[in-house]
Amino acid sequence: MSVLTPDLIDAYRRLNGADVSNAIETFGVRLRNEGFADGTLRCLYPELPPIVGYAVTARIRCSEPPPLGQPYHDRTDWWNYIVSVPAPRIVVVEDLDGRPGFGAFVGAVHASILQALGCVGYASNGSVRDVEAVRDFAFQFFAGGTSISHAFAHIVDFGGPVQVCGLTISSGELLFGDAEGLLSVPPELCADLPAVAAGMAAAEAKVMAFCRSSNFSIDGLRELVRELA
Repeated sequence: MSVLTPDLIDAYRRLNGADVSNAIETFGVRLRNEGFADGTLRCLYPELPPIVGYAVTARIRCSEPPPLGQPYHDRTDWWNYIVSVPAPRIVVVEDLDGRPGFGAFVGAVHASILQALGCVGYASNGSVRDVEAVRDFAFQFFAGGTSISHAFAHIVDFGGPVQVCGLTISSGELLFGDAEGLLSVPPELCADLPAVAAGMAAAEAKVMAFCRSSNFSIDGLRELVRELA
């Protein structure tokens, strides 16, 4: 597992998702259509800074009662599993319902518990709720939507691979998320990506500034764009 130091966390929080995605592409370690959630996953608090952390995975259902036990309270073993994954943590939950998002697994109380357990965000193809209350304590939500009710929300299992909005995630995998969306960070690139992403962002800023300058020309633009390749 890659190691997130405080300095690395600070470096990632100064980036944005598009910059991180661009930087990953330069290393050629995966196809360009892999490693990120699609546009059905929404960042609910785009004003918050980016988050980076290790995935803690689970699968849930909300539309029907669990076959045994209560909807949630008998699965506090889930909390022990969360803290077995290194911090900072991003909880990633796959809603297995035929209608994902019918009920919300996480609201203000559950988000408070997750935050106390060292989690910085929650991502699900399903729904969340209490979005205004959660905004007040700066815990990030990525979700397919919102639901006014938790319905029969219950954990099916945890710790295995999940798929959320086209992104397959294993527990312990390094994730980055911001207003742009959510992506996985190849562990071998963890330490190098911030510097590469920052360099590419600076080069792109130079092109955009040139497009707005009085010295703009197509020939000059061609020269600058070559530097991005």
